[in-house]
Amino acid sequence: MTDGNQPPTTPPPAGQPAREQPAAQQPAASPLKDSVLTALTRVIDPEIRKPITELDMVESVAVDAAGRATVVVRLTIVGCPASDRIERDVTDAAASVTGITAADVRLTVMTPEQRAALTDKLRGGREKSMQFGPYSLTTIYAISSGKGGVGKSTLTANLAVSLAARGLAVGLIDADVFGFSIPGILGIANAKPTQIDGMILPPVAHGVKVISIGMFLPETTDGSATAVSWRGPMLHRTIQQFLTDVYFGDLDVLLIDLPPGTGDVAISLGQLLPQAQVIVVTTPQPAAADVAGRSGAVARQTGQRVIGVIENMAGLPQPDGTVLELFGSGGGALVARQLSIGHEAVPVLASIPLSVALRAGGDGGVPVVVSDPMDAASIAITAVAGGLGRRGLVGRPLGFSVR
Repeated sequence: MTDGNQPPTTPPPAGQPAREQPAAQQPAASPLKDSVLTALTRVIDPEIRKPITELDMVESVAVDAAGRATVVVRLTIVGCPASDRIERDVTDAAASVTGITAADVRLTVMTPEQRAALTDKLRGGREKSMQFGPYSLTTIYAISSGKGGVGKSTLTANLAVSLAARGLAVGLIDADVFGFSIPGILGIANAKPTQIDGMILPPVAHGVKVISIGMFLPETTDGSATAVSWRGPMLHRTIQQFLTDVYFGDLDVLLIDLPPGTGDVAISLGQLLPQAQVIVVTTPQPAAADVAGRSGAVARQTGQRVIGVIENMAGLPQPDGTVLELFGSGGGALVARQLSIGHEAVPVLASIPLSVALRAGGDGGVPVVVSDPMDAASIAITAVAGGLGRRGLVGRPLGFSVR
C-alpha cells in the first residue's frame, strides 16, 4: 500500500540484491553544516568559559539550499543573563563560514534533565565536593592584613586581573563577608551569579571569575547593600559554600581576599585550605605593621605558609623626584622580620607607592593595571603577579605511594 505520493516499489526477482535508491532519495552530506559546527566550537559560554558545543548547548544545525544556516541553541536557564552575547557570537560564527549567506539563531532552554546532565558533566561525575582539595593543581593565595584600610582588597583585585592578563585562569573569592568590596573595585557591583541546579556560576570581570557575598544580598531602599551581621557558624558555611557550590572550573590561580584581623573566616580558611599560601599586606606605619604580623602568625597556626609581605602606601612620589612618606617607612620590612623569626625567611614582595590612579581605578571599577599600566603602582603590582603566576606539583602530595 502507498500513500499516493510515493511510487510503488517492486520487489527484486528472487536471488537478486535490492537496488540502491537513487542518490536524490538518500540523505545528502552537508559540508556546510559540518563547517558551521566547527565554527561553533569557537563560541565560548561567557559564564562557564567553555565552548557551547562541549556543553551540549547546540541542539541542531541546518543549512538550506540557499546557504541559510539555522542554529538552535539551548540556554541553561530561562532569563540567562548571557543570552544576548551567546546569540550574537553564534550568529557571527555561523555567518563567518564561507558559503553561508545568512544565519538564523533560535534560542531555547534546557530541560531539567539536560541541566542535570550539564552540571554532572561540569563536576566530572563526582558528587558535590570542595574543588580545591589537597591534590588540586590550583595555586591558592590568601591575602591577609592585620587591620582594615591598608588597601588589601584593591591589591588583591589588581593582582587577579594582572594574573589573568598573563593568560592564566584566575578565580577570586571575596571572603571579606562584612566589608566586601571586590565587586565594586572590579566594576561588577550589580552582577548576580547564575544558578543551575545548585551550581553557582560566578560573574567574570577582566578575565577573572569572581564571587562575593555582596552578589547575593538585596539592596536597601536607598540603593546601598544590606549589612551582614553573622556569627562564626554562618561565616564558615558561607566560605564552605563558595568552595563547593561555585563552579570555577580548572583554575591556575585562586586568590582569596580575607577580612582584616584574625577572626572566624581566617580560621575557617586555614581549616578548609591548609595548602593556601598567605601574603600579608601592611602599610609602612609601625603600628599597622605590628598588627599585620599577627595575621601571618594565625595563618601559620592553621598550617598555611606565609610567602611574603606587600607594603602598600609606601610613599608619594613628588615632581622633584623625592618621596613623601605620609605613613612613615619600614613597616613592610618589620613585618617580614617578625614573620621570619624561627621560620624560613619571609621576603618583602613589593613596596607599592601611593597612587592617585590606583585609588581612582578602585573607585571607578577599572583596576589600575588596566586603566594605567605605566603608573608606578601598576608596575609594582604587575611585577608581583609575575612572581606568583605559576602552577605545578612542587610540594604537593600526589595521592599515591610507592611500594
